[in-house]
Amino acid sequence: MQEIISILGGGGVAGVLFAAFIIISVYKGVKIVSQSDKHVVERFGRLRTVLGPGINFIVPFLDRVAHKISILERQLPNASQDAITADNVLVQVETSVFYRITEPERTVYRIRDVDAAIATTVAGIVRAEIGKMELDEVQSNRATLISTIKLAVEEQVDDWGIEVTRAELLDVNLDQATRDAMLQQLNAERERRAAVTRAEGDKRSVELQADAELYSAEQAAKARRISADAEAYATNAVAKAIMDNGLEAAQYQVALKQVEALNSLGGGEGSNTIVLPANALEAFGDAFKMLRGKTV
Repeated sequence: MQEIISILGGGGVAGVLFAAFIIISVYKGVKIVSQSDKHVVERFGRLRTVLGPGINFIVPFLDRVAHKISILERQLPNASQDAITADNVLVQVETSVFYRITEPERTVYRIRDVDAAIATTVAGIVRAEIGKMELDEVQSNRATLISTIKLAVEEQVDDWGIEVTRAELLDVNLDQATRDAMLQQLNAERERRAAVTRAEGDKRSVELQADAELYSAEQAAKARRISADAEAYATNAVAKAIMDNGLEAAQYQVALKQVEALNSLGGGEGSNTIVLPANALEAFGDAFKMLRGKTV
């Protein structure tokens, strides 16, 4: 070593020391921060500044990087805690929370174990919110419950420089006794719905049968009305013919029908007896008179 110093001389040693000092100063004064990190700088144990991504300069030997904080989104381990609903049902809720550090200086100086603090906060908020709801509401309004939990956690951790990006309610488990009771209730509800469906079917069947009978009665009444109208029309037609052609025309037709009936009766095979009404001769006579009158 003495040989090296003697070779360099006094000025050479000073130059080497100065060069080394410059290199160490540059190394300590220039800090390159990655995109996913932030560095907290202290001076004599107090917060000096926070370095963002890129190249940064600090005062060497006075300032130092005390904390290197990742600003990437983090996920807490899935946590399970018991809670009691408003209708006194014990449930076991499994949750998961995602967050990111936005202000590292607040996180490192205000809370020691941020993950444990957030987990404890989430557990308390979940128990409080589920205690306000009945079991059916917890099952059916899960999205609303998740949103409420997320907002409540955000308010609680705001002083720690943390942003809660997402909260998930992974599962709501029930004890076996509660499950058995709910299964019995579900089966009873199914039986009730089946009974209602059968009753509605019977009611509809009766209604359709009544509609069919009513339709049949309406059609029969309509047929009788048409028949009565036809008879009335025929009567009116006969009356009009009598009025137009006179009473003699009507008597002639009646007498002619009587003659035709007698001829049919007498002309049958194996018939040796002729049945004549008491006024048969008068009927023949009236018919011939009317016929003679028409020919004249």
